[in-house]
Amino acid sequence: MNRAILLLAAAGFFAAGTTRVTDALLPGIAASFAVSIPEAAVAITAFTFAYGLFQLLYGPIGARIGPFRTVALMTALTAFTTALSAAAPTLLWLAIARLVSGLTCAAIIPMSMAFIGDSVPYEQRQPVLARFLTGHISGLVAGQAAAGLLAELVSWRTVFLFLGAGFALVAVFLARERTPRTVPSRPAEPSTSPLLQYARVLRVPWARVVLVTVTLEGLFCFGAVAYVGAFLRETFAISYARIGLTLAAFGLGGLAYALSVRRLLAALGEVGLAAVGGSVMALAFLLLAAAPSPWLAGPATALCGLGYYMLHNTLQTNATQMAPFDRSAAIALFAFGLFVGQAVGAALFGLALPRLGYRGGFLVVAVALVLIGLAFARAKRGAAAVGR
Repeated sequence: MNRAILLLAAAGFFAAGTTRVTDALLPGIAASFAVSIPEAAVAITAFTFAYGLFQLLYGPIGARIGPFRTVALMTALTAFTTALSAAAPTLLWLAIARLVSGLTCAAIIPMSMAFIGDSVPYEQRQPVLARFLTGHISGLVAGQAAAGLLAELVSWRTVFLFLGAGFALVAVFLARERTPRTVPSRPAEPSTSPLLQYARVLRVPWARVVLVTVTLEGLFCFGAVAYVGAFLRETFAISYARIGLTLAAFGLGGLAYALSVRRLLAALGEVGLAAVGGSVMALAFLLLAAAPSPWLAGPATALCGLGYYMLHNTLQTNATQMAPFDRSAAIALFAFGLFVGQAVGAALFGLALPRLGYRGGFLVVAVALVLIGLAFARAKRGAAAVGR
């Protein structure tokens, strides 16, 4: 892994930290503003919706100024927008601050993937993407564990200040890195309209399969994961620090995947990784639904992280090649689907809580995830058979 990818992984570390940090802070935010857990979840929905929506802005920008330069610029801006959340006087202002933070942070991980897609041959790409993901996954682990601990010792506002400082430090190193602008493997067709760029990607049948799958993955998996912390707090009355450590187990499962990706890929192939990944996530939510004590939540969350990255890294790899004539636009659509799915999923899970409860919601999600993994595996097998 060269220096440029290491720096992108560092940016991904803080981007992942701020993406899921609110999960562990949700009970504290609700208490701070004297609102219910579903009402406080607007802070999650605002960030994830903006993060997904504004991918459509960065696809054309990445195609024109280069993915690496896009990441460097937006990492610097995210240092400021993340710190804004610490000063929010009301829940409405926190939601606005998180929305703006989602807007600026949106470029970091997908444009890093576009840079790798432009720079690394497809045959070597999944392990390289998995190594890049170690930064992203470590950010999930550190962010959620530290968020719970700091919320217990200081306040949830301090967490956003730490994240802002981290973005600022990485931005300095990215600005000093000299990386040649990469060129896609096939030049994009001339276009003055970003809408035409996206339309060209959507005309590719396999691109539509990948995009629908990642949207459903985000909707069901992270729509439910966003409420695991609240479930543990309300059901077992455990501390915020312990909630943070439990949620951090998701990232530990992801790290286990990243460390074993070559062996798993050799044993299962992309088709097997997708099918098994969906099934492992389903098992994790079944365990959460049946958990008689908080001790089972940690292993279940780690299993969820392992299964998620088995499926998601396979989707990522396919996304980098589903429209090589305009890779920045393709990756932007991919991230758009994932994070809009997350935003909608968090909102829908909150709406379903009064009827289903946490455990009933986890059961529904388990069924959905196993079907998603199997459906993509079948589609991938069919695409390979016809020589996509």
